[in-house]
Amino acid sequence: MEKTRPMRLIWLLLLVPFAALAWVPFYNRISPEAFGFPFFYWYQLALVPITSVLTWIVYRRTRHDR
Repeated sequence: MEKTRPMRLIWLLLLVPFAALAWVPFYNRISPEAFGFPFFYWYQLALVPITSVLTWIVYRRTRHDR
């Protein structure tokens, strides 16, 4: 049973990007700008590779369960 508990916690990593995008008032602003892009846009664009890395981590940790 101890082994399944940490594996269940790894799935919570997939909630990070969802929560980060679901809380719109956090990133609904213009400043700070990066490379001329308002915060609203570059925040969402930055989450694309972050989501990919988190998905890869969960996949690598859980693929032996198959």
